Amino acid sequence: MHQKKIAVFPASFDPVTNGHIDLIERILKLSIFDELILAVAVNPDKSSNFTIEERVEMLKEATKDYPNVVVESITGLTARYAKKRGASVIIRGLRAFSDFDFELHLALTNRILAPDVDTLFLMSDDKYSHVSSTLVMQIAQIDKEFPEKELAEMVPPSVIKKLRERHREIQ
Repeated sequence: MHQKKIAVFPASFDPVTNGHIDLIERILKLSIFDELILAVAVNPDKSSNFTIEERVEMLKEATKDYPNVVVESITGLTARYAKKRGASVIIRGLRAFSDFDFELHLALTNRILAPDVDTLFLMSDDKYSHVSSTLVMQIAQIDKEFPEKELAEMVPPSVIKKLRERHREIQ
């Protein structure tokens, strides 16, 4: 009997960017996993721009056409969550070499917490290596004229809609 191969891609997705979507598409294209869980996580070191429910909603909308993708919110340690869900792999995206040091320590710690769960690193596409959720939020909040065209290069339409609503609230 075939054991289902599950991968977890955790991130705060605050908000989801086109860089995230590119990684998701590339993970799916590998055809290694039967199920890809997008785990919307709370980062205790950051204050969130959107509620966990808003982030899940935006991510579900952005990935609705992708088969075998599940979007869930998680709390606690990703390694424990991955183990509980039967995942064999945690996928982490790297935008720049500077990300690697932190991610390596995280992967080694996760190996202690869940020895049967490996970490797979995937480099971002060059065209998205500069895009971050923080940068997107700064542009949307600071620019007095809502820069929809420019933001469309960085985030999916579901995020632009939410950013536009947030921009109106601030104005």
